[in-house]
Amino acid sequence: MLLALIVVSGVMSEISLRDLTVLRRLPLRAQVGRAHLVEIEVYNHKKRVPSYAIEVEDLRSGQPADKRCFFLKISPTSAQVAAYRRTPSKRGRDLHIGFRIATRFPFGLFEKSREIKAEGELIIYPAVDPVKLRPHPLGRVPGTDGTFGRGYGDDFLGLRLMRDGEDPRDIQWKKTAAVGQQVLRERAREARPDVSLTLDTSRPENAGDDWDARFERRIREVASRAVAHLKRGDSVAIRTSSGDVARSDRCAGADPVLRFLALVPSISTRLATRRKT
Repeated sequence: MLLALIVVSGVMSEISLRDLTVLRRLPLRAQVGRAHLVEIEVYNHKKRVPSYAIEVEDLRSGQPADKRCFFLKISPTSAQVAAYRRTPSKRGRDLHIGFRIATRFPFGLFEKSREIKAEGELIIYPAVDPVKLRPHPLGRVPGTDGTFGRGYGDDFLGLRLMRDGEDPRDIQWKKTAAVGQQVLRERAREARPDVSLTLDTSRPENAGDDWDARFERRIREVASRAVAHLKRGDSVAIRTSSGDVARSDRCAGADPVLRFLALVPSISTRLATRRKT
């Protein structure tokens, strides 16, 4: 009788695991310190037999399988969707390699499982802190490559006397009546500075774990300043000491620079010297 229970448990577990397809839906973007959801969908291709007590573990390369979803019942020719929440602690590539599906159905005495290959990749952006930027002064902006000047924008630089052929719609009538001459509002040029941010990626040969922590903090600072400038409408260029450059503006958004910073590696001083030569 005991042997019969074991046989029946093995057969029913095998039937429950048979003809299942598992899909993973990753978010468009993820960030260090911010939780995101990963959806797991299990489809039962069996036409008459449901699957019970299915547990799915999402396997990631080099990391323990700590995230799983449980499905009590998956009816024939139907799908069930569940999701788990994860908060990344490191930037970079998060490689998903497959699934481990298991069940203890029907008696809960034994667990039968199998692994399914299903690759996926999620880029983890660095964390971003709120940064308060200083207002733009007139003229050249310190630390940038852009300038402000006369033009036809929405901002006003000041007042001046009107010249022949200029647009009379910009006349400042109150000041004109006071001085007895036509005074024109001078507009600023519609241009944003190209903010240049630098990142030193050269790693000393005798660097320890404290250098890695400082490097990650520097990446976080550069990402925070880049996002703050993009929100203000500036164009941003991030340059590394190895010569790599990433650019973005308000139209492209922060994704290009954050993706670049998520994947930028540190380079040993010896390799950096070889690349320059």
